[in-house]
Amino acid sequence: MKRSTRLLMFFLISTMISGFFIGCAKEEAPQGGATSGTITAAGSTALQPLVEQAAAEFKKKYPDATVNVQGGGSGTGLTQVAQGAVEIGNSDIYANEKSGIDAAALVDHKVAVVGFAVVTNPNVKVDNLTKDQLIKIFTGQITNWKEVGGQDLAIQVINRPKSSGTRATFKKYALDNKEEIEGKALTQDSNGAVKQAIQQTEGAVGYLALSYLSTEEGRKGLNILKLDGVEANKENITSGKYPIWSYEHMYTKGEPSGLTKTFLDFMASDEVKPIIEKLGYIPTTDMKVSR
Repeated sequence: MKRSTRLLMFFLISTMISGFFIGCAKEEAPQGGATSGTITAAGSTALQPLVEQAAAEFKKKYPDATVNVQGGGSGTGLTQVAQGAVEIGNSDIYANEKSGIDAAALVDHKVAVVGFAVVTNPNVKVDNLTKDQLIKIFTGQITNWKEVGGQDLAIQVINRPKSSGTRATFKKYALDNKEEIEGKALTQDSNGAVKQAIQQTEGAVGYLALSYLSTEEGRKGLNILKLDGVEANKENITSGKYPIWSYEHMYTKGEPSGLTKTFLDFMASDEVKPIIEKLGYIPTTDMKVSR
C-alpha cells in the first residue's frame, strides 16, 4: 500500500473517531439542556458549600460551562431569582414563606436536607440546653451561662439578619416562633461570619448549618451543644428526633432550560450524592420524616 494511501486512510479513521466522541459529548446534555454558557446561583449560605463544590465538578464535566455561586442569604436568593437577576435562587425556606415573593412563578428543586446546630465559644462550660432554656437565651430572658449550669459568664447572642433562611428555620423549629432579642445580639450576614464571631467572642452562642461543621477542622474553636440531650446528626435528623433542619431548595423562575436545566439535573444525579454526604448534608431520599 502506498504511503499516501495509508495516510489518507489514517486521516479518515481519525476523523470518524473524533466525530464519534464529539457526538457522544453532545448526547450528554439532557433534553432541553445545554453544556456551555454562564449562569448564576445566589442565596443561602447554608447551601453555598454544596453548590460551590458541585459547580466545580460540573465544570470538569462541561469545560465550556460556568456556574457562578454567590451567597447573600435565602431572602436575597429568592428576590433575585424572582426578579430574573439570577438563574437560580438558593434557599433554606419555601418561597411562600418569604413575603413579597410571587411563589407561584417559581419552581422548587429540592437538592438536600441540612441540619442546624447550636454552638458556643469553647470557653462556655455547657454541653446541653433544653428547648425552654434555648428560647429564653435567644429572647433575652437568660443572660448568664450560670443560669443554665455553666460558669459566671455573660451570654453574647450571635444572630443572622431577618432576611436569612437559616434564621427563619431556627426561629421556627428551635424557638417556636418566639421573637429573638433585638439590640443586644450581634448580627452576622452569613454562616461563615457567624462561625468566626462565635470563635472570637467570649460567652458567644449562635447557630450554624452542619455543612460548616462536617470536618474536624470545621469544628475547631467551637462547642456544639445537644438540644434536650439529642445531638444534631444525620441519624437524629432523618428519624425526626432532632427538630432543627430544613430542605435546601434551588428555585428557578419557571421551568429551567438550557445550562440551568443541565446543572439542576446534575445536582439531582448520583454524581453529586457523595458530595452531599461528604459535606454534611443529607440526601432527601434518606429522610424518614417530612415537612
